[in-house]
Amino acid sequence: MRAKLLILASSIGMLGWGAVLPYQYAYAADTRGWGALVAAAASSLFSVGALVAAPIAGRLADRHNPVHVAVVAQLLGAAGAASLILADSPAVFLGGMLVFGLGLAAAVPAKQVLALEWSSADDRRKVFAYKFTGEALGMAAGAFLAGQIIDLGRHDGLDIGFLMAAAGFAVSSAIIALAGRGVRRSSEFAADAVAGLSDERRPGAFGLVFANPALRWTSVVMIALALGFYAQFESGIPAFGITVLEVDPVAVGTAAAVNCIVIVALQVVVVRLTAKVSAPALLMAVGGIWVVAWLVLASAQLAPGVASAMFVMTYGIFAVGETIYSPVLNPLIASLARKGMVGSTLGAMSALQTAFTAAGPLVAGVLLGAGLGDAFLGMHLALSVLAVFAAWRLQRVIAAMPSVRHEPPTRPISVVDPVDA
Repeated sequence: MRAKLLILASSIGMLGWGAVLPYQYAYAADTRGWGALVAAAASSLFSVGALVAAPIAGRLADRHNPVHVAVVAQLLGAAGAASLILADSPAVFLGGMLVFGLGLAAAVPAKQVLALEWSSADDRRKVFAYKFTGEALGMAAGAFLAGQIIDLGRHDGLDIGFLMAAAGFAVSSAIIALAGRGVRRSSEFAADAVAGLSDERRPGAFGLVFANPALRWTSVVMIALALGFYAQFESGIPAFGITVLEVDPVAVGTAAAVNCIVIVALQVVVVRLTAKVSAPALLMAVGGIWVVAWLVLASAQLAPGVASAMFVMTYGIFAVGETIYSPVLNPLIASLARKGMVGSTLGAMSALQTAFTAAGPLVAGVLLGAGLGDAFLGMHLALSVLAVFAAWRLQRVIAAMPSVRHEPPTRPISVVDPVDA
């Protein structure tokens, strides 16, 4: 029951992302007249907030109750979103976006730890799959609802979006607090489980990743897959479609909708079909699907008559890979993390992904702005191939580790109250 409430809370919490982020650039640059520089800085500060917050929140989730960390983080995000209603200057708006990003990102590793604690080993992938699907639906619902009611022709036209974001965080926090009442932490996740190490001798968040060969290769896979699609989902691929393939902007919205529909339709089926397959093998499959998607997008240049259909198909193909990727990544990281430092490790990995994902739109802008569409395709095809190679190397590293060689795809992690998982 607790896992179900967490999934619901995660979905509601992502309403704010969908209600604000797709519209904030136009709102800041045009509606408020602050210019493109302020609008771009707002997006950058949002990403900076996420990059700073994730490792800190992960460490706090190890040391303290992750329920409290998630609740406080989301209430911070709610305050940041609400403050945007009162923003009457670029400085106040930028500050609000920074706090919004801090709150949103700080809650991520805490909720990931809760998903691990509140699920059994057999259900772990399913819980992460449902959580990912719920968040995707939450973002889509937020964007759709906000799109129907906001008015970017008025200075207060996005206030309803800011209110949706703040309310979504507040309701999500209340649900998580309710679900976590009376739950004792498992010693598997508490920071004091790092036996024999004082606070000064415990490695930092990024040190945890770079000191572990399996985590290093996992980070390479994660970064390559992030750069190979997620970094370009909202900017680079739509820009390529509009400027190079000359597809109608409506096709971009259709492609995003198809991506969400495919995820919702296939997620449960994919989890069942891949339940017994090792995580590295599945990551290799995801990289291969990314390769196919980029080849389809490249082929669209050779068939202008069906370029729009192939563009939409590309998003559908990526979605198939996402249904495989989302349930396995975080459980894999948790199984490789040092005992008692799962939150710190998840936070570090989240920060790495955020940092490289934030660089994606800049790379796309440089290449496509210079008319180098083929280089854009070639680079992302190479990144997808790199992900396949890194996942293969990860599989070999894990096979050489006696402690995990004969364990199931996600290592069983004990929970105190399995009845409530």
